[in-house]
Amino acid sequence: MTQPKLVAGVDCSTQATKVVVCDAETGEVLREGRAPHPDATQVDPAEWLKAYQIASEGLLDDVQALSVGGQQHGMVLLDGSGAVVHPAVLWNDTSSADATVELVAELGGAEAWAEAIGSLPVPSFTVTKLRWVQSAAPEAAARAAAVALPHDWLTHQLAAGRNGIEDLTTDRGDASGTGWWSPATNSYRPDLVERAFGRSLALPRVAGPREIVGETASGAVIAAGTGDNMAAALGLDLQPGDVAVSLGTSGTAFATSTTPTADPSGFVAGFADATGGYLPLVCTLNAARVMSATATLLGMELAELDEAALNSPGSNGLVLLPYLDGERTPDLPHSTGLVYGLTRATMQPATMARAAVEGMLCGLADAVDALRAQGLPVERVLLLGGAARSRAVQALAPALLGAPVVLPEPGEYVALGAARQAAWALSGADTPPTWSVAVGKPESSILSDSEAAEVRARYAAVLQGTRPLLTQP
Repeated sequence: MTQPKLVAGVDCSTQATKVVVCDAETGEVLREGRAPHPDATQVDPAEWLKAYQIASEGLLDDVQALSVGGQQHGMVLLDGSGAVVHPAVLWNDTSSADATVELVAELGGAEAWAEAIGSLPVPSFTVTKLRWVQSAAPEAAARAAAVALPHDWLTHQLAAGRNGIEDLTTDRGDASGTGWWSPATNSYRPDLVERAFGRSLALPRVAGPREIVGETASGAVIAAGTGDNMAAALGLDLQPGDVAVSLGTSGTAFATSTTPTADPSGFVAGFADATGGYLPLVCTLNAARVMSATATLLGMELAELDEAALNSPGSNGLVLLPYLDGERTPDLPHSTGLVYGLTRATMQPATMARAAVEGMLCGLADAVDALRAQGLPVERVLLLGGAARSRAVQALAPALLGAPVVLPEPGEYVALGAARQAAWALSGADTPPTWSVAVGKPESSILSDSEAAEVRARYAAVLQGTRPLLTQP
């Protein structure tokens, strides 16, 4: 019997490194491992390599190709020898909020940025972190010779025979989240690096979607890799009309497109995808942890909060703006969470539980509407991430998001997408291999369209009315 070709996908996420080993032809997951990362917004990249080594231990025998999907936007500064000169500043570090305001103004405002790179930078974007590090860590900035993203750095470490910074590589998808690469022109804007940092830096070469960029010490070929959202889209095999809504540490809504987008409002980031196309995406900082934090506040286990939210007759006018860690979309980096509508009737655990789930979903409903405003069809929502397992989320999502919802079977879709890219590079084919994605049905909807409209209208009114307060540092 012929042994299957094996490929590996790596997800170097905010919280952990996950590794899956798959059959290159079918995508069946045969082995998997996981190791945690430090819970911080600035991290020594060596922690990622250590987590990879732990997560992959004993898994990679006979693997012929691998690829890395990494958390987007993180800034890894290197000196000329390739040594890290400052802890990696992750996407969810909002220290560069003031630098963002400066950079947007200096280039001529939101429309100028949207035209230049397809996106309006927010504090998550790497370009804003370049400006920030100049004043926050001038000695490290003075030593920097190159800037890379997390997936770029880990790929560089895994490739045998690489030294220094000369062979750094990235891909279109991850490069499109830096703030100095244009999906529309498929090219870097080094002038934007110089504007942010005050001088030029070496940038990774942008590899093609199915390109092999190196080999591991054991001889497995290494594919280009990509950003985590791009890898997830590949793992989910998103089709026209599909929108993925992921409820993890952050919340994201994204879809594939054959044409680039440029949204000067800043809601939709005009990213590239991992196949040569485009991936318009909206990201919020606050998603699943809104539910876990609310459960802690109420003295409940997460399962108890879920049941309370599902069985509550409604939020009765109680609104939770879930900006517990500041917010990226809308661009409110200094904001905090806010509860509006407290009365003796609404100060009940079940009502608060319901308001927390509704608040989280309203933020993502705004994200889906922003994709619609860019001309993208929304025929089906694929709901994934840790909070997608919540019965209350499943029951409220269809009406609030305004589309039928399906549940991809739980899986590590970033790592699966990276593995699919590895299989594509190994095959040399023109298109990625066809891997099936099983989906299930959510809980029955408990919210009518008119009720959902009322919930969203209250949320929008509270946001509009309190925005001046939320913008204060």
